[in-house]
Amino acid sequence: MNIIWHMVESFVRNVMKFNVVSINSSSTVSDAAKMMKDASIGCVIITENNTAVGILTERDLVRKIIALQKPLSTSVKDIMSTPLVMIDPDESLWELAEMMKQKQIHKVPVVENGKLVGIVTATDLTRICSLGSGSEMSRICTEIIARMQKI
Repeated sequence: MNIIWHMVESFVRNVMKFNVVSINSSSTVSDAAKMMKDASIGCVIITENNTAVGILTERDLVRKIIALQKPLSTSVKDIMSTPLVMIDPDESLWELAEMMKQKQIHKVPVVENGKLVGIVTATDLTRICSLGSGSEMSRICTEIIARMQKI
């Protein structure tokens, strides 16, 4: 199979991770950080009434808690990134890469019929580049990186 065709025809559902870690918006930053450490992940999805409303990333922790010397007892709702940028599992990987570039984000929750069903990270996209021959892989990686970089 031609790797270029594979990338163009691939969909978010083919690369998303299904085990999404979430935490209630009333939880503390300390709770979220412990969850992230225990699961070896770089973000948690913030929920209210079982609906995804925000995301808390390692970058948020550094910029909004550590750098500002805020207490770890701060509510995740107070520092979560919102509005939450989400994608449908049937969108193409190219659309996902373009969205990540435009929004300057590295983690995108996947929502189907209003329900959180997965998450895709920039690392997941670059993992696709390991498919195919060296020259094809190089060309695809270059295009993905170009799409994700700020112009």
